[in-house]
Order: sequence, then C-alpha cells, then structure tokens
Amino acid sequence: MAGKGEAVIFDMDGVIFDSETLVLNCWREVAECHGIRNIEIACHECLGTNSAVSKQIFLRHYGQDFPYDEYKAEMSEVFFGYASGGRLKKKPGVEKLLKYLKESGIKVALASSTREAVVKKELEEGGLLGYFDEIVCGDMVKRSKPEPDIFLEACRRLRSEPKKCYVIEDSYNGIRAAHAAGMHPIMVPDLMEPTEEMQGLAETILGSLYDVIGYLEPFYLDA
Repeated sequence: MAGKGEAVIFDMDGVIFDSETLVLNCWREVAECHGIRNIEIACHECLGTNSAVSKQIFLRHYGQDFPYDEYKAEMSEVFFGYASGGRLKKKPGVEKLLKYLKESGIKVALASSTREAVVKKELEEGGLLGYFDEIVCGDMVKRSKPEPDIFLEACRRLRSEPKKCYVIEDSYNGIRAAHAAGMHPIMVPDLMEPTEEMQGLAETILGSLYDVIGYLEPFYLDA
C-alpha cells in the first residue's frame, strides 16, 4: 500500500453524528429546570470522555453531593426523545467518506467513549453499522480518553500498527488520545475551536468530513 496508512478510526459523537450539540442543549434544559449554573463549561470539559470521567468532572464543578446520576438520566431521557428512531442528525459528508473507505478496501473502526449499547443502537438506526469492521466503546476499556487505550484496542482488533492508522476526532481529549497512541490525528472541529495545543498535536485540522477524502487519498493510492 502506498503511503503510511492502512486503517481509519472514527470517533462517533461530534464526528459521525451531530450529537454533542444535542447533548449540550439537553443539559441546558435540565440545568434550567434545576438551577444549575455554567453547564456549558462542565459539558465542554467532558467532550470525548466516558461516563465515569464525565461524572467526576461534574462533581468537581458542582460538589460531591451533586446528584449527577439523577440529572444524567433526566438528560438522557430528553436526548432520546429527540434522537431515537434514526432521527439523530448525521454530520455532513460522513456517509460519503464511509462509502469511499469501504469501496477502497480500507479498514475502518469506531472508537467512541459512549457505551456499547448506545453506540450500536445509534449506528444501526442511522444505517451506518455495516461500515465498521470493529467497534470499541467506552465501557470496553479501563481508561478513558485522553488516555490512548481505546485507540490502541481498536488497532489491536484491526491488526494494524498505530503508526499506520488515521484517527478522525473533534474533541481535545480525542486528539490527545490519538496522539498519545502514536497515530495520525485528524481534527474536524465541532463544538470547540482548535487551540494552539490542538494545532501541535493534530497532523491536520480540516473544515469538514468532505475534506478528509482529499487529505487521505495520497496515502491510499494502492488501496
């Protein structure tokens, strides 16, 4: 294979689905009901992390007696009220990119901090499940992003070396994790604008998923 790539690993929330915006809006609804201040700050810090880490972030912001589990369940109920049944909006260009990778014979995996049951349900309802050779979720590894565990496990399952894998991420924690794993991080920003740190850790920062095909093509000419 030409170039340095043989596999592409996707994050899900904010990359495949426009779910992070919806989650934030659902948290805003819950916050308004319960008088929770500055919910956006906590939510932004949680981007890319699994449920256990997200809980600790909320407790750090609002105190150890903050009823996170109760409010998270309330937020999830609101979220699925909007998103279930295939109504979760896909990010522009995602189906074109996945189809290109599939037709090119490039290995594709998903590495999402979201729970496996939710990930597979959303992918199936969105008609995207069949594009992925492997799926690794937040409840399948011990350490959350920004640690590299979930990406390394995806590589192991794909039987690919990290240095030959591209990762498509939107969150700071995801880019940190991909970089720590020794992969090629591609940042496609969603809620958070790239910082100087991200410019240093990401191999490239692209405006949309449509731009990813053009970026990857030179590395997959013989795919």
